[in-house]
Amino acid sequence: MKSIRDIYKIGKGPSSSHTMGPERAARLFLSEHPEADRIRVILYGSLSKTGVGHGTDRVLQEVLSSVENEIVFSKEQPQDVTHPNTMDFFAYKEGQETGHIRVESIGGGDIVVQGREKGQSEEVYPENSFAEIKDFCKWRYITTLSEYVEMNEGPEIWDFLREVWETMKRSINDGLSTTGILPGGLNVQRRAKHLLEQQLPTEVAQVRECRIICAYAFAVSEQNADNGTIVTAPTCGAAGVLPAVLRYIHETGRATEEQVIRALGTAGIIGNLAKRNASISGAECGCQAEVGVACAMAAAASAELYGLSLDQVEYAAEISLEHHLGLTCDPICGLVQIPCIERNAVAAMRAMNACNLSYFLCGTRNISYDMVCKAMYETGLNLSHQYKETSEGGLARFYNRRRSGTRQ
Repeated sequence: MKSIRDIYKIGKGPSSSHTMGPERAARLFLSEHPEADRIRVILYGSLSKTGVGHGTDRVLQEVLSSVENEIVFSKEQPQDVTHPNTMDFFAYKEGQETGHIRVESIGGGDIVVQGREKGQSEEVYPENSFAEIKDFCKWRYITTLSEYVEMNEGPEIWDFLREVWETMKRSINDGLSTTGILPGGLNVQRRAKHLLEQQLPTEVAQVRECRIICAYAFAVSEQNADNGTIVTAPTCGAAGVLPAVLRYIHETGRATEEQVIRALGTAGIIGNLAKRNASISGAECGCQAEVGVACAMAAAASAELYGLSLDQVEYAAEISLEHHLGLTCDPICGLVQIPCIERNAVAAMRAMNACNLSYFLCGTRNISYDMVCKAMYETGLNLSHQYKETSEGGLARFYNRRRSGTRQ
């Protein structure tokens, strides 16, 4: 299994697969063809259908601004295109084609160039399932996933995760201090600051917890929707879940900064397992692969922070992902706003609830995290393409921008 560095990428939103991935692909192709005076990019599948809303054309044009460029949103899907986030790059010099690559944006900002070896980073973890990890930890008397992370990644991983945590906190702070309307034409108002400040005169503890966690999730998700800097966890569209939960736990005095940073290691393992054995791509498996996995990551991190056992950490992650099975990806107008922003907040609260349930019910469970990952992947593959980031089904189909006006 790869390093958890592959799960956490610092960059600009709104989409890891539709902006970060194409940006990396364009930079790679440009570096390989410095002779080109013209570059043509053809986008297929989800990249074509929601690329404008996600800013795919904008980021490609920015990277390729040094040469004449053409971005084509293909309405046809060639038979040899197998991944929903696929793009062809063509380089030309004085009218003659000098190079071509086909690239798949597989989620989380990662890309695969067809015909080349997959994955540029080395394998760091010998274990590739939670069952294997748990057996190893019990054999070595390791009680937390964060210990397991340090054993495989080395102590330098905490410096990397400290930078991740600082970026997450900044994205929350920036989101809470910004108001106005998000770009894209849906007239979606930023609401994180409003949520944080709307304390009720007779507010009980449970309501306060919900309001604050949701405010933090809104803050990050709104930053993402506004092309702000965020951390993929595991993707841009699901970036608000994990930082919201960790920030709340830290601020309520239940964990130190160092403990939170170690919990990011735990969350990274959960995300990595889903990425390796299933998917974290909304275009491939729907939003269950993005927000569902983010919820599992947050629940597992919370469980470790609260001192729960390895079995309970797994159960918290399993509950979270299990109850996102079948969740569709249907962004209205291809924008990462409706229902994405609210969905991050709901998942953050669900992560807290899953952590609590794992404490009380761990001994009665029958489903493993590995099993639910397999179920999520199979469910995702069987979902209609309309519900996998194409904006052709669900809310995206029934929403009428003209009829709705400024209603949200």
